[in-house]
Amino acid sequence: MTTATLSFSHTRKNMQSKIKALELPEINWGIVCIIGFVLCSLSLFFYIYQINVLTKGTYLISSYENTIDQISEENQKLEVSFAENSFLGEVLTKTQDLNFQKTASVKYIQVLESSLANAK
Repeated sequence: MTTATLSFSHTRKNMQSKIKALELPEINWGIVCIIGFVLCSLSLFFYIYQINVLTKGTYLISSYENTIDQISEENQKLEVSFAENSFLGEVLTKTQDLNFQKTASVKYIQVLESSLANAK
């Protein structure tokens, strides 16, 4: 063999030993795939759980808003009722103090036109 061939052979062996030193460790792709599948599955279940919690929260808020609306309407009715009862109670006590009586019949007085004053 010639010197060039021997030097190339020697250089090639040095390069192969350096490349072997730089090689990455072998990866078990089956385990990587299983871990990836498990992580994706856990992410999916967590997503579904979060959507469920969000939906429950939205339903509760809607339910509470309906309850607040119903209570507000009832409160307005009670305020009106209280105001009417308070006013009617005052009117009844005032009529009793002034000795008013309930009328049984209404009688109209007839007034002649000649007795009325003329407005100019």
